[in-house]
Amino acid sequence: MSDKTPSIEVRSVALFERPVTLRLPFKFGAVTLRETPQLFVRAIVAVDGTEVTGVAAELLAPKWFDKNPDLSNEDNFEQLRSSMRLAAIRYQTAGKFPSAFALHTACEASHYAACAAQELNGLIAAYGTALMDRAVLDALCKAQEVSIFEAVQSNLPGIDATTTPDLYGVDIDSYLKTLPAPDRIAIRHTVGMADAITEADLTTRINDGLPESLEAVIARYKHRYFKLKVSGDTAADITRLSQIAKLLDGGGDAYQVSLDGNEQFTDADAVVDWIDAVENEPQLANLWASTLYLEQPIARASALEKPVHAIASHKPVAVDESDAHIGVFPVARALGYRGMSSKSCKGFYKAILNTIRVRHWNAVDGTIDHFMIAEDLTTMPGISVQQDFALAALTGATHVERNGHHYVNGFGEAPLAEQQRYAAAHRDLYTTGADGRVRLKIEDGSVSLASLTVPGLGVATDPDWDSLTCLENIN
Repeated sequence: MSDKTPSIEVRSVALFERPVTLRLPFKFGAVTLRETPQLFVRAIVAVDGTEVTGVAAELLAPKWFDKNPDLSNEDNFEQLRSSMRLAAIRYQTAGKFPSAFALHTACEASHYAACAAQELNGLIAAYGTALMDRAVLDALCKAQEVSIFEAVQSNLPGIDATTTPDLYGVDIDSYLKTLPAPDRIAIRHTVGMADAITEADLTTRINDGLPESLEAVIARYKHRYFKLKVSGDTAADITRLSQIAKLLDGGGDAYQVSLDGNEQFTDADAVVDWIDAVENEPQLANLWASTLYLEQPIARASALEKPVHAIASHKPVAVDESDAHIGVFPVARALGYRGMSSKSCKGFYKAILNTIRVRHWNAVDGTIDHFMIAEDLTTMPGISVQQDFALAALTGATHVERNGHHYVNGFGEAPLAEQQRYAAAHRDLYTTGADGRVRLKIEDGSVSLASLTVPGLGVATDPDWDSLTCLENIN
């Protein structure tokens, strides 16, 4: 831990929202997403007594944190708002702590308990602490005039093994010093289950100047990494994957894919049967050989009950939705899982500590079997996507799933003046179209991260706060 770790006290928190409408329907698992709000956090944080503003933002995504079919999208939104309010109050009333991580550890357990009392699961609970921690880290870095990369590498937040007893005795500071700050990262393009594969598949067109099929996406952005959603319906999946394979194989370039099961399988036996069918399909030979890992194929209710070695004998298996708390990865590892997802909505510190676990386990085992993956939850341009890019880079990811730039037209409903401020502050990351709208600048399948090395958590400017709907001020 740094001997110059600043003290932290959250003085006030304001919560805001903005509606987001998707240009294309995004079908994943049991839901087809068409619109959802984005939540913004603005916190006044005293860093060694000096007040600084920290920010964070994330979609209120339905049917991922809680997939109960009896709940409406609005029910899911309110679950996440409740978690955010509980976290904001807890952090604001917690008092002064010797470090940002000490504040996190002091609030996390009681926040989870408060959420459980309202029947909010661990993923929902993590949403609130994740946004509060990011806002605090943003303020910390601004106050110290360092980037998030410099802050983590020098352990300015004071990260230790308080929440990870399996890392007691591990030199956390030494691992943090080795975490990277890359200049670029490849984009892994999401192919949703309702997406058109070729231009010929489009029966209607939006004609907004952006790609509407996978074929057009590849032609425009030159992607080489893809995340393919599967349904668990073997025949339907083989048909669809064969269509995708035909397109990817026909391009002539090497590619790599991840397969996202989105909890669509009941148990490991069902996954193995599905894999056997895929492996026996000649049209999928190259796609299967190019598959990096399977992401959360088994429903979270049973995913951590039995070993998954039978699946892992075919492809590595990674955890996503089952990652409800910081203690999950060691449990999953014992069952045969080797990968863990990084998502900003699940927690910044969780991803960093899981990255240390990966590096430590691989060093002890003398292998590279354990790994982190960087996944998306439709992170929007601006605060959300920039903070998630920074976290993905720190985990060592060389490619990250991104779908917000495809399913939403740039900054969506954000005022043009706000969009242009971000474009001016992060010229390498964004491009401005002829219509004045600002979008991610994806070139040769990747984006630049150079402008994220600003004081703060990867963000050099603010949203137009007056254009947002204020939900609550917590003083």
